[in-house]
Amino acid sequence: MAAGPGTGRATGHLRVATYNVHCGVDGWGRPFDVVAECGALDADVLVLQECWTPDDGQPGVAERVANHLGLERHEKALAHGWLAGPDPRASLRWGPGIGHRHDTLRLDGARPSLPGPSPGRTVTEGRWGLAVLTRVPTSDRAVIDLGRLSRDPATRLALRVTVTVEGEPLVVVGTHLSHLLQGSPVQYRRLRAALPSLDRAGVVCGDMNLWGPAVTALLPGWRRAVRGRTWPSARPHSQLDHLLVTGPVSVVSSGVAPSSGSDHRPVHAVLAVGRRIGGTVTADSR
Repeated sequence: MAAGPGTGRATGHLRVATYNVHCGVDGWGRPFDVVAECGALDADVLVLQECWTPDDGQPGVAERVANHLGLERHEKALAHGWLAGPDPRASLRWGPGIGHRHDTLRLDGARPSLPGPSPGRTVTEGRWGLAVLTRVPTSDRAVIDLGRLSRDPATRLALRVTVTVEGEPLVVVGTHLSHLLQGSPVQYRRLRAALPSLDRAGVVCGDMNLWGPAVTALLPGWRRAVRGRTWPSARPHSQLDHLLVTGPVSVVSSGVAPSSGSDHRPVHAVLAVGRRIGGTVTADSR
């Protein structure tokens, strides 16, 4: 068959990926090549969480990725805060212990008792957000407000776009849900109300901050296209990053990408719309 969108894919196939990029830095504030990491995913639709955009007018993570890869960008901020530069105490580990993670990134409205950046580190103010980048044209762009939990400094959103695969519309929803279990079912209920009906071709993906069985219980009728551990990236023990589809969508292949500069591993799937491919879910990484 003739090649479809992207490199080496058959006509009628679409590659979708989701990646929490942790502002393009590791836990010590050291930048990694986020553009190369995103390019390696070779996605026709790429959903990014924790995109950092500085207030000083410099291009943010999502903008740099989109410009370099020639992708359309649909981006919204979820919070404002500051990001610290590389920590001189950095070791070979991905970052410091859990209790010191807020030395690198702090969102406005976070607990005032959290420590500030270590002495000598540069600090940049900016916006922390969500983006959907596409290689294929989109229509019906929308922002879905999922609300803000009282202990969460970020307002949670979902971004919805429609793409066309071989003449068939496919609704793609990218999101980043709260890490707080108390109250998060309310956000899932709002998300579910904004999703396409189960008889339509749809994809919902992102950092759900929740395990797969709980996600499918909160989004009944949606099935997991990817199963594999994604967090923490170096030695993952849990899957927090998900890609779910409706019945009219077939999963041609799927998997979890290797460890990257972020604390999350990306997940990806090649999808087909309107016909059933043998086997509903495959995975090239566990």
